[in-house]
Amino acid sequence: MNPATLAASAVIATALFVTVRYAAECYIRPFRRCRSCQGKRRKPNRIGRGMHDCRRCHATGLRLRIGRHLWNHLRALHRDSR
Repeated sequence: MNPATLAASAVIATALFVTVRYAAECYIRPFRRCRSCQGKRRKPNRIGRGMHDCRRCHATGLRLRIGRHLWNHLRALHRDSR
């Protein structure tokens, strides 16, 4: 096995591992913390000391992962195609 083939197979194996791991993560834990409020559900107001509910996560502190959103969309397309 020459070095170019070995490097290419290592890159492919790493990409496959990362993809399978992310798919498993989307299946096991479909939600992640909201980046806007860091999962705290509330954000400080721009003016003053008050707080308001996070608009991105609708005050749940959780957002659906991109991979899970794509998976749900593909499942809906398959279901509706019948």
